[in-house]
Amino acid sequence: MEKKQTDILLKIALLQILPTGSQAGNLQKGMDYARRAKQAGADIALFPEMWSSGYEIPKDPDLMKKTSVPLDGEFTKAFRELAGELSMAIGITFLEEYEPLPRNTITLYDRFGEKVYSYAKVHTCDFGEECRLMPGEDFPVADLDTEKGNVKVGSMICYDREFPESARILMLKGAELLLVPNACPMEINRLAQLRGRAYENMVGIATCNYPSGKPDCNGHSTIFDGVAYVPQLASSRDTCILEAGEEEGIYTAELNLTQLRKYREQEVHGNAYRRPSAYTLLTCEEVTAPFIRENHRR
Repeated sequence: MEKKQTDILLKIALLQILPTGSQAGNLQKGMDYARRAKQAGADIALFPEMWSSGYEIPKDPDLMKKTSVPLDGEFTKAFRELAGELSMAIGITFLEEYEPLPRNTITLYDRFGEKVYSYAKVHTCDFGEECRLMPGEDFPVADLDTEKGNVKVGSMICYDREFPESARILMLKGAELLLVPNACPMEINRLAQLRGRAYENMVGIATCNYPSGKPDCNGHSTIFDGVAYVPQLASSRDTCILEAGEEEGIYTAELNLTQLRKYREQEVHGNAYRRPSAYTLLTCEEVTAPFIRENHRR
């Protein structure tokens, strides 16, 4: 699509990379790849889910706590300082030290090395090993100061994307861009979920997955820009502006913020025609058949 010279183009780098097998190795490799992302001109670099441990959650409670890292500890401090050094936002992911149980967290640092937000995964995979983690309780949205200007950003983490409420509440809080760390097979249905979330909320969604070689992962990191209709086209357009292959690497694309903002001002999705008074059942916590699961948490 033709871009005007006056358009605001936010370059996002998805670090679709393999973990090394150690926290120290992940720290060093993560910093190396963040530097490469900056060399590629990125305004934001995003890691896959729980990069500090390579999405490994020890079964032993003591080992799990030992594996976790403090919210503002040495691991995150290294990326905070790197973000300031590179003048590039970094979304770093980690197993967060937390009581009574660790959390699955992303912290976003801006180009000055200041924390924009920390978000802990709300929809933990309680049917699997994340039953040993503490879920988060809210979806923060904040202004991210980039060299291209401010953009309102929030996050989902992996399984969060399978609940339409996650992206919806972020949109209602003003998010224009969702940063989504991931660790699972990105097949046609999960990719369709992201496409749908971007379409129905008119938001950009950048998802970073682990590449093939990491068990139960297959790459296919994506960026959807959320703009389905433009005047110069007779029909809808593909909102996917990037889909990586399965290989390890840095994958970049430019999100046209000027185009997205104009689109949000005039299109029919999002918030204008919602009927919240008809949605009261959405806040009911009762679970009925056939969805009753013994391992669910409330």
